[in-house]
Amino acid sequence: MARSSSPGCTARTTLHLVGPHAWTSVPATLVYDSADPFAVRVRFGEAAETTDAAGSPDPEDDGGVEWLLSRELLRAGLSCPAGEGDVRIWPTRAAPGVLFLQLRAPSGEALFEMSAAVVGDFLRETERLVPTGHESGLLQVDDELSALLQGGGPDPTAL
Repeated sequence: MARSSSPGCTARTTLHLVGPHAWTSVPATLVYDSADPFAVRVRFGEAAETTDAAGSPDPEDDGGVEWLLSRELLRAGLSCPAGEGDVRIWPTRAAPGVLFLQLRAPSGEALFEMSAAVVGDFLRETERLVPTGHESGLLQVDDELSALLQGGGPDPTAL
């Protein structure tokens, strides 16, 4: 489904993959699109560096890994442990200004360190675009449902 152009923001950063013997720097981009107001995308690797002419991440690029997180999860993780299951985030006790981001998939798991300042600045920018509590007003559920019903072909429940 084609997306209309909507306001958004990005923040390029470097996450540090915590390994058993060393850390590995991983380029990443935090991406927010007001068309999907509850979500933040974290693009890793090559996808983090691919942008369109306006400097925004290229939505057609699929050259890297992308994780979808809740904006509220990121906000909560700035001050206390948040998340369960595949995505968790929490502030470190030993190093102020550092967050841990743990991602789990069937193929394995990864623990990253990331800058709390970068996340905080990014979230403040998303708040300027869509204040907390106003996300639902931007969802066009009726329009999406109508498009699906009109262009979705024959009714699959009809006998």
